[in-house]
Amino acid sequence: QVQLVESGGGLVQPGGSLRLSCAASATRSIFSIYAMGWYRQAPGKQRELVAAVGSDGNTNYADSVKGRFTISRVNAKNTVYLYLQMNSLKPEDTAIYYCNANSILWGQGTQVTVSS
Repeated sequence: QVQLVESGGGLVQPGGSLRLSCAASATRSIFSIYAMGWYRQAPGKQRELVAAVGSDGNTNYADSVKGRFTISRVNAKNTVYLYLQMNSLKPEDTAIYYCNANSILWGQGTQVTVSS
């Protein structure tokens, strides 16, 4: 059974920080070889890539979050833990954030709202 479970969303004021977590688990150690990423979808907009990290640790970020967000991963036996540290949050960061594995597997999403 394959599961991607996100947590850590919530309401934060502009300039604040949040840390999103995703636990990607399976009955076999498959996620350790997958690229993992965070996507987001705001109301009325298409889903977009926020940040990604390869199995080799290489990262890439959307221009809109460079310097503010940091993606990281920890590989365990049958689980990969994916994190997104979000600093200096802006109202335009408001969206549902989704964990993704290998571009085909998705979590259920977690809401991030940046508002005063």
